[in-house]
Amino acid sequence: MTKRQAANDHTQAITTRTPTFLLELPLVVNQGQAKRLRAHLEAARQLYNALLSLGQQRLHRMRADPAWQEARALPRSHKAQRAVAFSALRQAHGFTEAALHQAVKGLRVGWIAEHIEAVLAQTLASRAYRALNRVCLGQARRVRFKSRGRGFCSIENKRNDTGLRFVLQPPEKGNAGFLLWNGDRLPALIDWQDEVVCHGLRHRIKYARLLRRPASSKRAAGADAEGNRYCVQLILEGTPHRKAKHTVGQGIVGADLGPSSLALVPQEGEASLEVLCAELAPDERAIRRLQRRMDRQRRAGNPEHYDEKGRIKKQGTKKLRWKQSKRSQATRRRKATKERKLAAHRKSLHGRKVHEVLAMGKTILIEKISYKAWQKTYGKSVGLRAPGMFVTLLKRTVASTGGTLVEVPTRTTALSQWCHGCGTKVKKSLSERWHHCACGIGPIQRDLYSAFLAAYLDPADPTPSCARYQPYWEGAEARLRAAHECLIQRAKEGQDLPRSLGLTRARARLPKSPGEPPLEPVLLPQGEELEA
Repeated sequence: MTKRQAANDHTQAITTRTPTFLLELPLVVNQGQAKRLRAHLEAARQLYNALLSLGQQRLHRMRADPAWQEARALPRSHKAQRAVAFSALRQAHGFTEAALHQAVKGLRVGWIAEHIEAVLAQTLASRAYRALNRVCLGQARRVRFKSRGRGFCSIENKRNDTGLRFVLQPPEKGNAGFLLWNGDRLPALIDWQDEVVCHGLRHRIKYARLLRRPASSKRAAGADAEGNRYCVQLILEGTPHRKAKHTVGQGIVGADLGPSSLALVPQEGEASLEVLCAELAPDERAIRRLQRRMDRQRRAGNPEHYDEKGRIKKQGTKKLRWKQSKRSQATRRRKATKERKLAAHRKSLHGRKVHEVLAMGKTILIEKISYKAWQKTYGKSVGLRAPGMFVTLLKRTVASTGGTLVEVPTRTTALSQWCHGCGTKVKKSLSERWHHCACGIGPIQRDLYSAFLAAYLDPADPTPSCARYQPYWEGAEARLRAAHECLIQRAKEGQDLPRSLGLTRARARLPKSPGEPPLEPVLLPQGEELEA
């Protein structure tokens, strides 16, 4: 076999789509190495911004071409003609990934070439092309250039045999692992007692990614002089490790996800209705104090940017230059640390709930919802609990276990409006949290009822029909009511529940006599009142 054939076989093995999972390991970096890493990442930032600028110019020229409007005027039913027209435009104006790979050769010159190898420059070109292509397709309005203050926090390779790469010593030499880049050898902390780490390091490494994350302060353990920690992400071939305690059921589960709630109804087993990430407890008071302190420090350091009424002066197209004191930077790090801990806790709760769902069944049916639209209406709840991130994690975990997650369209199913007893659709306002039909079905909590309808849908044809639900309703009704009774019990024990779960707190009645204690507020289903 010739060298060229061997290289082609190696490239084909790399580009073949195989299952992939990640393993993250912390790195031990001294001050000299950290200084060099900051220089490498600064070079990567400038090269990335140059690629974005070049690609943006090509995108604007392509859109200004009259052939662009002609291609857009083609009917959407003529998919092949539209694809050929747009592909010809991209080739003519150099707006392709291969064209940016070619262009990066002329940008990687001078001192940047001393920090960024050719393969890393190609990955930066691919990253810039993906950002620009989202703007071209209408999925984003603009690209974001990386500022010097924000920095460039990650860089990756496309293979593990040159440039940025991770090497693992054989057992007879100590089993140590190192990230090699530009002459530096950065040791990784490997816990060989961790079954997840051992499982990951037994698989082939496709490529490595270097990450830089802010620490709580410059004095934090493992932080450099700028208050950053470094770690390596290994992109491995295979499937992730699954612990023995995380079982996978074989049934079908219907789910109804709200901005702050999650209803689960398996075909076999107990139903549940609970607050998504109920354990999250952000210290809102402390965060507000830090925000006010940041505003005071910003005003004290930049008095020339404010008028006599305390408003920011309008400068037209001129960009304001804000000064940051060391104390203001420390305040920002404190606030960022609180937000980072909250995000880590949320991610942990998402993972735990995903495993609980998979223990019920490996086929999940859920309505397809625009979580971006939820951000506009329920911004505070979505920002805290991140339901879209939960569904993304659920999809990935279900796929790794061989299961299926089916997202049924809401327009055709309308599970919250449909009644299986009479087959009618009645539009409900968001304040109506109970399903109660004149045919005798109900009252049943709305989210639980939608999850029940989803659980017995046919994944191949997700269209509800009355005949399909009649054999299952008699046994499922008791499970749905039991789930809501558990919810009421948790509320009485002191858990704070949103009103979207169908509970209202009745007003406390005044005592009839001076010695009689007042009646405590009681949680009731909506529509019921306290007896006089």
